[in-house]
Amino acid sequence: MTSQLILDKVSAIFSEQLPFHRHLGLKVVRYDTEGVEVAIDMADHLIGNVHQQILHGGVTATLLDVTGGLTAFAGVVAREVDPGIELLQQKLPKLGTIDLRVDYLRPGRGQRFIATGTIIRTGNKVAVCRMELHNEEGSHIAFGTGTYLVG
Repeated sequence: MTSQLILDKVSAIFSEQLPFHRHLGLKVVRYDTEGVEVAIDMADHLIGNVHQQILHGGVTATLLDVTGGLTAFAGVVAREVDPGIELLQQKLPKLGTIDLRVDYLRPGRGQRFIATGTIIRTGNKVAVCRMELHNEEGSHIAFGTGTYLVG
């Protein structure tokens, strides 16, 4: 099994099988060993401030956290010389957030929000990632740093 096939399976799990992600309308737009892109379209149930019509801070944090987790797992897959289905079965159930820091830079205004992630460091047990959230116009809404259990 190739690295990309494993990541495609993980993408499907995160997009289609997790009820909270489905409720939010979260979509994994790009997922490979070079990067992650997760998007969400603005909807009434995502509004955190009805007067300003801005994205709820918890949704912002969730987008960054999900993106960080996907990024961390992509780092695990990238480290493997010949990844197989065992990697998915053994490592994905252990994936979890250890720490998440979110810095809110601007109110979440927009129609579409796109989170991206990059690996800072990945090891056998822990990965550290940096995530950014932008709207469809490219305004930087928030960034985060996450530490994830990966093994």
